[in-house]
Amino acid sequence: MAEQPVLELVDARISYSARNREAVVVPGISFSIATGEAFGLMGESGSGKSTVAAAIVRYLGRSGRLAGGRILFRGRDLAGLAARDMRRLLGRHIAMVFQDPMSSLNPLMTVGRQLCELPRLHFGDDQAAAEAKALRILEQVRLPDPEDILRRYPHQLSGGQQQRVVIAMALINDPALLIMDEPTTGLDPTVENAILGLVNELRSTLRTAILFISHSVHAVAEVCDRVGIMYQGEIVETGSVSETLHSPAHPYTRALLACIPGPDRDRRSNPLQPIRVLREHIPLHGCKFARSCAFMTDACVHAPIPLLEVAGHDSRQARCVRLYAVAQGAPSPEPLRLPSEDRGPEANALVVDRLRKTYAGSAGWFRRSAQDQVVALDDVSLGVPKGRVLAVVGESGSGKSTLARIISGIARADSGTVMLGDIDIARMDVGQRSAAIKKQLQMVFQNPDSTLNPSHTVGYTIGRALTKLRGTARSKLGDEIRQMLATVGLDERYAGLRPDRLSGGQRQRVAIARALAGTPSIVVADEPVSALDLSVQAAIIGLLDEMRRASDMTLIFISHDMPMVRYLSDTVAVLYKGELVEHGPTADVFAAPRHPYTRKLLASADLAAG
Repeated sequence: MAEQPVLELVDARISYSARNREAVVVPGISFSIATGEAFGLMGESGSGKSTVAAAIVRYLGRSGRLAGGRILFRGRDLAGLAARDMRRLLGRHIAMVFQDPMSSLNPLMTVGRQLCELPRLHFGDDQAAAEAKALRILEQVRLPDPEDILRRYPHQLSGGQQQRVVIAMALINDPALLIMDEPTTGLDPTVENAILGLVNELRSTLRTAILFISHSVHAVAEVCDRVGIMYQGEIVETGSVSETLHSPAHPYTRALLACIPGPDRDRRSNPLQPIRVLREHIPLHGCKFARSCAFMTDACVHAPIPLLEVAGHDSRQARCVRLYAVAQGAPSPEPLRLPSEDRGPEANALVVDRLRKTYAGSAGWFRRSAQDQVVALDDVSLGVPKGRVLAVVGESGSGKSTLARIISGIARADSGTVMLGDIDIARMDVGQRSAAIKKQLQMVFQNPDSTLNPSHTVGYTIGRALTKLRGTARSKLGDEIRQMLATVGLDERYAGLRPDRLSGGQRQRVAIARALAGTPSIVVADEPVSALDLSVQAAIIGLLDEMRRASDMTLIFISHDMPMVRYLSDTVAVLYKGELVEHGPTADVFAAPRHPYTRKLLASADLAAG
C-alpha cells in the first residue's frame, strides 16, 4: 500500500470576508507531501502562497476561513479539530519558519529559555532534559558554541544565526511537517546557501516533510523535489523541480523564468522581460493569466481550465489548453535591443579616497581596532564612472551600506574624502548639504516604507520632492506629479493613494519617483529589489537602467544578488570586513576573480568561473 501523505490539500478553497462581502482568494488548491519530501510553492506576491500556509496552521484571522475542500494532516481533517487539539498539534507535529526570524523570537527572552519552552510544553520535560535537547538541536543546525548561544538574546545574533535558531525551534520536537515561508529572502548568498544546505541535511536525517514557499528559483531548486507554480490563487503548473524549471509548460512559468538574470542575459542585447498586461478588458472566466499571455486564443477565456497532463512527462500537469504551442516555444517576443554604450573612458562622477568609518561597540563580522572600535570602512578608495553602473557587493557587515550612507549624507566619515566635483561631502550630513548637492545625489532604499510617510498620499510625497528639489511652481505641480508617475510606470490615479494601498513593487516605484524628482546625476540604490518578486525585480531594474540611460545618470547599485550584479553593472567593487578587496570591470571580475573572497561569493551564487 502507498504510504499516507503527511499533508494533503484536497480542493481547498480559502476566502476572506469584509463588509458583508466574501472574497475567494484561493478558489481550489490540491497537492500532497510525503514523508521526507519537500514541495515548493512559487509565485508572485498575492498569488496565495502564504495564504495556503496560513490556512494549514489556521492563522487566517477572524476574517479568513477554509470555505471548502479539506486540509488533511496524516489523514486528520485540520478544519474539524478543536482549538485546543490544534494547539497541541502545532509545535509538536507541525512547525513553521517565517521570513523574518525576529517575528518568531521574543527579544526579552534568551535563546535558551525560548528553546526549552517547547519540549517542556509539549513533552513535559524537566529543565535539564529540555536544555539537553536545546544544545543538541543547536549543534544540528551548526551554530558555533551552543552553550554561549543559549545565554544570548536574539539581538546579539547575526541574521543568519537568528534564522538558524528559528529553524532549531521548529525542529526541536521532531515535527512531521515543517512549513517554511520565504526563509532565505534578504540573506547573503553564502548565508542563504548555508541555510539551504542545513535544510537538506536535516530533511534527510529527520525525514521531515517540508512545504517550502519562496519566489527564489535558486532556493526552490536547491531544496525541493516537486514544485507548484501559483498565479492568482491557483496552481497553474506542477511537477518535478528539474522539469518544471528547465522546460516550463505553462506560459506564466515561462514568463516568470524570463525575469531571471542568467549567464545569457545582458541588459543591452537581451534585457529582462517583466510580466506585462497585454490586453486590459478580457473577461477572466477562463485562464487568469490570459491578459498577459502571448499564447492566448478564444479557447482560453470562456470557461475555467483544469490541470491537464503534460504529454511525455510523468506526474506533470499544467492549467493550459495550448501546451503544445508553449512547448514549441512560439510565439516568443523579440527581446528589446538597446543601443551600445561603448563611449570610451570618461570622467568619474564621484571619487572616494581612503575612506574610513568606525563605530563604537560590537557589530557582527566587523573586526575591532586597538581602541575596541568596530571598523566599518578601512582605507576604501574607488572611482564611480559617470553615466555608468557601479555595483558594490559583499556579505552583511562588509561595509556596503555604510559606504552608501556616507555618500548619501546619512552618516559621516571619520577620515578620507568623497569628492563630488570639487566638493568633499565625506563629512557632510544631509542637514549640512546645499540644495544643489541634495538635488544631485539621491538614494533609493531596500525598504520603500522607510522613505514613504504612511500618512501622506503618493501625490503629496512626490510633489514635496518636486517643490524642494526642482523648485516646481504650485500651478505646475499636478502636471509634474503625473509625469513622474508615468515615468515610473504608474498612472495618475495612484497620486491620491497612501502607501498602505500599494503593493511592494508599486511602493518602490513611488520611492524611485521621489528620488528622481530632482533629476539627480547620481543615485545610490541600496538593495532596491532584494525583497521583491521576480517580475517586479525585472521591472524595477529595467526602470532604473532606463532612467540612467535617459539622463546619463550614474547608478551605485548595492546588492548581494550576484547574477543581478553581473547583468546590470559595468564595474564592481567587492568589500570584505570594511576593506576593498577587488575592483574592476564586471566582465573581468566575474571571468577571472583574483581575490579568494570574490571567488567565494561567486561560488555561493553558482557563478564561479570554470
